[in-house]
Amino acid sequence: MRLHTDYLRQREDLDKLACKIIYTGSIDAFYNYRFGELEYRSLSFETEVLEESNYQGNAVVNYTEYGVPYTRIIEHKHFEFGTQKRTVISKEYPVSWKRGDEPYYSVNDKKNNLLYARYAQEAAKESKVVFGGRLGKYQYYDMYQVVAEALVGAEAELSGCNYNKNIVV
Repeated sequence: MRLHTDYLRQREDLDKLACKIIYTGSIDAFYNYRFGELEYRSLSFETEVLEESNYQGNAVVNYTEYGVPYTRIIEHKHFEFGTQKRTVISKEYPVSWKRGDEPYYSVNDKKNNLLYARYAQEAAKESKVVFGGRLGKYQYYDMYQVVAEALVGAEAELSGCNYNKNIVV
């Protein structure tokens, strides 16, 4: 198993190694944008170290007010109940996506859903590649949903795989 592997850069070599490819990147990138580019939303993060022990009292606070430019603030110490005298926060900002940026969320409007359907038809023909996650399935998932999809998909797709061979993730 290889994690954090840029499959698209090493595609030819990796295809020779694996009996199954679990691809969680952008489905349109997998097909080299042959039907066109799907749209995504992206994010940027601004991290600060603050000279206070507690900034917001919770790990994550979402901000939906129109005048606030960020969508949430993450105070990292609250994930593990830290008691440090200082705290680290990250503000999450929505940004427009362009090719080369990190895609985070699909834009599921009619135009993009129709384009994704064309890619999904191609994906259905793949016997060796399993598409998963937000980018591979071009849909929003909460964490519990993506974990459930991964478990069900792994059982279904890998049951006939010879585990003495490599699996590329």
